[in-house]
Amino acid sequence: MRNVGPTASRYGLDNHGITHAGTVHWNLPVARLYEEAVARGEAHLALEGPLVASTGVHTGRAPNDKFVVEEPSSKDDIWWGAVNKPVDEATFDRLLHRVQGYYQNRDLFVFDGYAGADPDQRLKVRVVNENAWQNLFARNMFLREDDAEVLAGFEPDFTVLHAPGFQADPEIDGTRSSTFVFVHFGRRLVIIGGTQYAGEIKKSIFTAMNYLLPKRGVLAMHCSANYAEVDGGEPHVALFFGLSGTGKTTLSSDPERILIGDDEHGWGDDGVFNFEGGCYAKVIRLDPKGEPEIYDQTRRFGTVLENVTFDPETRRLDLDDASATENTRASYPLYHLDNVDLSGTTGHPDHVIFLTCDAFGVLPPISRLTEAQAMYHFLSGYTAKVAGTERGVTEPSATFSACFGAPFMPLHPGAYAKLLGERIARHGASVWLVNTGWTGGPHGVGSRMKLGLTRRMIHAALSGELEGAPTRIDPLFGVAVPRSLDGVPDEVLDPRGTWDDPDAYDAQARKLATMFIDNFRQFEDGVTDEIKAAEPKVG
Repeated sequence: MRNVGPTASRYGLDNHGITHAGTVHWNLPVARLYEEAVARGEAHLALEGPLVASTGVHTGRAPNDKFVVEEPSSKDDIWWGAVNKPVDEATFDRLLHRVQGYYQNRDLFVFDGYAGADPDQRLKVRVVNENAWQNLFARNMFLREDDAEVLAGFEPDFTVLHAPGFQADPEIDGTRSSTFVFVHFGRRLVIIGGTQYAGEIKKSIFTAMNYLLPKRGVLAMHCSANYAEVDGGEPHVALFFGLSGTGKTTLSSDPERILIGDDEHGWGDDGVFNFEGGCYAKVIRLDPKGEPEIYDQTRRFGTVLENVTFDPETRRLDLDDASATENTRASYPLYHLDNVDLSGTTGHPDHVIFLTCDAFGVLPPISRLTEAQAMYHFLSGYTAKVAGTERGVTEPSATFSACFGAPFMPLHPGAYAKLLGERIARHGASVWLVNTGWTGGPHGVGSRMKLGLTRRMIHAALSGELEGAPTRIDPLFGVAVPRSLDGVPDEVLDPRGTWDDPDAYDAQARKLATMFIDNFRQFEDGVTDEIKAAEPKVG
């Protein structure tokens, strides 16, 4: 096993049971990873500099193939069920041994860095890849360490062994399919195989942060964050919660505000901090005028594009082509951006926004929530799974994902809701529910809410323009909806008025409200009467 690269750690791969590998490339710079990826036929260089890779049949996460090891140190803490499915340690050990054997005689790429911009809360992360382009993805998405001396003594707190070319055998390995994501909290180890989709790497470490930080009294959040600078005062910070496809990255990339991060954050005693060092943005049908910051990154050296079509002769990108997937992605480091705070830290939020992509087309485009309603909607986590973000999802479908991120939450949702509620109350944050989904009818009949209108409504909320504005209480969902707002047609603010058939709207709204009530029954025993009373009124 030959170690190469400018900053190899003395804590070698033998500590992870990896022996007799080929050449191990440690912490390579971007240009070297480009050269390796292209030379090995893993990816292609597109016009103006991005690296383009295909993830094959897996163009999104595989949540049904993710398992948590049931082991003594964590088993009493995990919220076991459909999300956190158990696997025994013996099965984990057998599969780990097979992955270690798979690595033999193969060239490997190692990234050492961090998750968490707060030095007191960060996790030292090691990612081992068999492909250079996925190592570049890890380099983009995690926080980088540039000090060679620090890297030489680097010992990880959590390690990801990534072997996408290894196909598990369910009869031998005890997996559900040839794909697997196994998380062992006791050993601080993740093994991933059978899928080329790089997003599994970052989400496995996000899962680890969601397990570790609440035990320290820090809220881990599936949200983006930005702030507006205020002369002589504290920045005005906003959080944007939501699942993939609801607009976290797009809406937080705002030229009028400073970006902290687009997907994963912590909220501790000192304020908000980013977990990541990069962004992972959807780029399908990207509008260069509506989303200029993200569009620019698709033309940058150092950006990794997943499943984006390009002309093999001219190498020009076609961002409108969804032939591979609707979930085309760009991974790029935060230092590519001009309007970003590279410290990754800021103060406490003034505003918390829950983004939902309502495929039923019945929720108001913006509404203000009481504290009880905020807890109700946080635990409900209603949105729609958007095509391509998970394997097998080809069109939007209604779903409830607790805390707007249940697939990455190992603990009971109540643990995260308790921390969020305490922080909202302590710091007086306003909470808003924003529907970035359908208007004028459900999916297939209506149309997706215009981005410009959503931005206008969010700007009004964050600037204080909606403070004290006249509102109406939605008779079914009970939320406070602005009656009017300059720049937004009045009928848009009232979704019932956008439907051709009001009776059809009423039926669809009652259907969704009933789904809310049925879903929330799992939380009723652990919440206050005030929170239970925030449910929709269908009687």
